Amino acid sequence: MTAPRRPIAEMPLRVRYHECDGQGIVFNAHYLAYVDMCSFEAEKALFGSHDAFLAHGADVVVAEANLKFRSPARYDDDLVVSQYLNHLGTTSLIFDFEIHRGETLIAAATIRYVFIDPATLRPQAPPEAVRKVYATLLGD
Repeated sequence: MTAPRRPIAEMPLRVRYHECDGQGIVFNAHYLAYVDMCSFEAEKALFGSHDAFLAHGADVVVAEANLKFRSPARYDDDLVVSQYLNHLGTTSLIFDFEIHRGETLIAAATIRYVFIDPATLRPQAPPEAVRKVYATLLGD
């Protein structure tokens, strides 16, 4: 039996009134903001801070984003965003995100990030120290 994946980060949040649309549900673009917020929590968990990550001489940019909506979130809902490493490539990595309200999965996202040189903004392989941190999350 395979052990369940452990998230890199789990970020609780409460839906704010201004995040809801005229239908009374969270406007779709806010889910990407939730995922982005969680990705910074993961950087803190792995490297200590965003600045500590940048000190390695690398940064990441979003190259692709996919969202699947399962159930609407509404004002004052308590949510938890969880982040998992799915794939580590030569110059990119893919994370899966799950957004839950209690036990209910309300949205899932898959985001592909590309490592870049912060000075040139061109794709580059991550420094070995950064690669090692992510590689340990994948295990074998």
